[in-house]
Amino acid sequence: MTTSDIRVRGLAKSFGEREVLRDIGFEAASGTTTVLLGPSGSGKTTVLRSLAVLDRPDAGVVGIGDVEVDFAALPPGKAGQRDVVRLRAQSGFVFQSHELFPHKTVLENLVEGPVVAQRRPREEAVADARVLLEQVGLADRADAHPFELSGGQQQRVGIARALALKPEVVLLDEPTSSLDPELVGEVLAVVRDLAGQGWTMVIVTHEIPFARKVADQVLFLDGGVIAESGRPEQVIDAPETDRARQFLRRILDPG
Repeated sequence: MTTSDIRVRGLAKSFGEREVLRDIGFEAASGTTTVLLGPSGSGKTTVLRSLAVLDRPDAGVVGIGDVEVDFAALPPGKAGQRDVVRLRAQSGFVFQSHELFPHKTVLENLVEGPVVAQRRPREEAVADARVLLEQVGLADRADAHPFELSGGQQQRVGIARALALKPEVVLLDEPTSSLDPELVGEVLAVVRDLAGQGWTMVIVTHEIPFARKVADQVLFLDGGVIAESGRPEQVIDAPETDRARQFLRRILDPG
């Protein structure tokens, strides 16, 4: 496994008249975990989707490993699209709601991307997929369909599917938000294992105790900007801004 660093400068994104991101910039070293915190609508998911170019930024530079794209200076037509495709291929994305193919088995869900998008030999992709299913504790569910799995199991399949693409970085968008409380722990345990293995990850989450344990750096977003950044003991345990203190107090002590 090889992982890469992440470099973001001047990232901006609007949807119509609504400015969602303004001048976002940060770096993440290879093998580290960055956690994005903040209230709903603060831009966390848009940052994540911009890294994967699921949403194309209006401006700014995104670099992952040896691929770097300046979105304000992209050449028109196919030349610019090639740069976007190269950057998109650097990351594996784990969605909030699994996004599995319902008509395919668990194994087929993992094999689809490597074989169809990356044109890897099917035998190789199947062997890799079985290793990943073992890693996420689902080796015995390879032939099951998504509807036969719990929400936590489906999300673990989603994580394995992202890893099957052999990405340079893994991006996780609130991977436990759609789960019943008793299923959250099994997914977070898998993510902790990935952090321990040295994957470069960016995670959007509201699970503050988990963020404190797993993060190398925490970015607190508010109103489309990074309001605070630093180690978890700084941003989570001793936030400097009133807005971060209010947010964390509400999450940690909702009563």
